[in-house]
Amino acid sequence: MSMKQEKTTAAIGRPREFDTDEALNRAMHVFWRKGYLGTSLSDLTEAMGINRPSLYAAFGNKESLFRKALDRYTNGPSAYVYEALKEPTARRVVERIMQGVVDLGTDSRNPPGCLWVHSTLSCGDPADPMAQELSAYRASIEASLCKRFEQAISEGDLPVDSDPAALARFVLTVNCGMSVLAATGANREELLQVVETALRSWPQ
Repeated sequence: MSMKQEKTTAAIGRPREFDTDEALNRAMHVFWRKGYLGTSLSDLTEAMGINRPSLYAAFGNKESLFRKALDRYTNGPSAYVYEALKEPTARRVVERIMQGVVDLGTDSRNPPGCLWVHSTLSCGDPADPMAQELSAYRASIEASLCKRFEQAISEGDLPVDSDPAALARFVLTVNCGMSVLAATGANREELLQVVETALRSWPQ
């Protein structure tokens, strides 16, 4: 049995084998499509092809599985965000991130939009622990962008009077908006028009 496979016990006591990597990918797509609160355990077990005891044995509870799925999403489909920070100019950073949002949000192989955005919007209570974790996830991306724009100012790539924190929030706001548009049917051409408009306002 490969290291990717887990052997768990089905409800009737018969061993069940499944590929945990594939099961996690399927769970990620369910959360991506329905958001955290909109996803039920039945949705997950059906998509993953396992029963509840197997899910609990391999991934813990729903919250634990979601954290693993979000980590998979961050380091997989949306890895372009942190890769973009390596671009030589701030404008190229922003352009690559926004292009990544368009590419990911309109790829027919994926659910439309963004897993993080869908899940954040579904967690209406700010006091909810998962809502707080999702907020912290946003804050970490915002902080990384802010730091990159501070670097751009120090290198003369952005005007000295630029506000790096405001620019970081601007980029996130446009990206979240495009993700919502993609989830509600906006096509690639329409989203690229948003990117073009946003880049026109970028500091020279």
